[in-house]
Amino acid sequence: MTDTQDTATALFRELTGRTPDGLWSAPGRVNLIGEHTDYNDGFVLPFAIPHRTVAAVGVRDDGVGRVRVASTFAAEPVEVALDDLATLFPTATGSEPAVPEWAAYPLGVAWALAEAAGRAGAGVDIAIASDVPVGAGLSSSAAIEGATASALNDLWNAGLDKTALARIGRKAENEAVGAPTGIMDQMASMLGEPDAAIFLDCRSLEAQLVPLGVAEAGLAILVMDTRVKHAHSTGGYGERRASCERGAAIMGVPSLRDVSVGDLPRAEELMDDVTFRRVRHVVTENQRVLDTVRTLREQGARAIGDLLVASHASMRDDFEISVPELDTAVEAALAAGALGARMTGGGFGGAAIALIDADAVETVSDAVNAAFAASGFSAPHLFTVTPSAGAQRDA
Repeated sequence: MTDTQDTATALFRELTGRTPDGLWSAPGRVNLIGEHTDYNDGFVLPFAIPHRTVAAVGVRDDGVGRVRVASTFAAEPVEVALDDLATLFPTATGSEPAVPEWAAYPLGVAWALAEAAGRAGAGVDIAIASDVPVGAGLSSSAAIEGATASALNDLWNAGLDKTALARIGRKAENEAVGAPTGIMDQMASMLGEPDAAIFLDCRSLEAQLVPLGVAEAGLAILVMDTRVKHAHSTGGYGERRASCERGAAIMGVPSLRDVSVGDLPRAEELMDDVTFRRVRHVVTENQRVLDTVRTLREQGARAIGDLLVASHASMRDDFEISVPELDTAVEAALAAGALGARMTGGGFGGAAIALIDADAVETVSDAVNAAFAASGFSAPHLFTVTPSAGAQRDA
């Protein structure tokens, strides 16, 4: 067993005095390219990472219809009646959930899954442990949702497929936690496969696996976690989403998915500068995702570096979601020889990624550390990731 599985099992035993009925896990994700396109019905290209959240879960032996959640994130467990979930949720966007935020993720999944299945199952105890970095833009929240949803789907005999479970995770995040995110993170966490990214159409939810061939090409993907925490349920994320909706309304389309690069001159005439730049990011980012998928298939991973660089510039200048630490990480990695680099995730902190030669991990890491020290920033957390498997039952 992994350390995270051991930790979740030990926490479950501490909570209940018994062994869990099973262990379920789901990964965090890195988004290779396609940022803030998901809630605009656009295209994204994420992949699951080796870092996982484990849920040790057991049906309660007292026959009581309650759900109790404990986590290594919190000192005290939270317990509610299954019948009360519908009174606790939904949570208005940007509002504080009726339970501690960490608990709103698994409890929100229980609520959403019961609604989707038409019933709740037996009462359960859930103990959660994770090695997905929190607040780094690597979707620790979707990993919690995926592990919990997979467990409850099995234990409640709900019979839902992975796409349905991803929808449940998004509903929990949107309507239980109050964070207005799209479905990319949940789909990546549920559908991930080794050495592949997931090319996802966020309108139809059609997903295609795109081989990355990173190791085969002699490359590595370096995650540069700035340790600047971000939170989707606050401020800037909601403002960016509102700008996108305003831009779509001005263009007379359902979403920015329906605006092409060729439409941008007309958009610029109709919009104020800020709204136009927000729209330009989403429209050009959608095109960059399509170009990246085509380039991967035709030329391989070594050819996508310029697309990653252009994506970061668009997020920095048009969408304005970068921070100095992210820019420093990207610039230092590129100066040290990275083929491409960009911030990944919702922005306002979190992590950047760099596509580098496999034998240059130490060189690029040293350069990034040195740049952070020279700028007076706290040391970043640097590690490599490989595309990995999605949600599953482990034991």
